[in-house]
Formats: sequence, structure tokens, C-alpha cells
Amino acid sequence: MKKIRYSKDVDVLLIELSEDAIAYAEDEGQIIFHYSLNDQLVLIEILDFKQSMSEEMIAELVSTS
Repeated sequence: MKKIRYSKDVDVLLIELSEDAIAYAEDEGQIIFHYSLNDQLVLIEILDFKQSMSEEMIAELVSTS
């Protein structure tokens, strides 16, 4: 299951790739990768998303999830 959500109040785009529990995360600057116990990517978190994307692009991404 894949879900894409944008949180306007904190300007974060969340891309959920799995419903597995998150065991740990790795920070790569503006992007945080969340992994399960078996090292599978569960969630991608993009901070300050609005700085790099237009409102139209954000609306399109969120509407297709």
C-alpha cells in the first residue's frame, strides 16, 4: 500500500510505502528515511517540502494518493 500525504502546518510530505512498524530512521538532510526491523523502507519524510515544489504540484501529488 502506498499513501502520499502533505501536512501543510509543518510543510512535510509523507510517502508511506508499507504498514510495517518503524524500527529506525536515517536522516539525509531534508529527507528522513524510516525503516522496519528487517531493513525495509517504510516511510519517506520530506521536510520543508513547499520550498522545492509549487502548490499545484503538491495538490497533484496528494490527489493521486
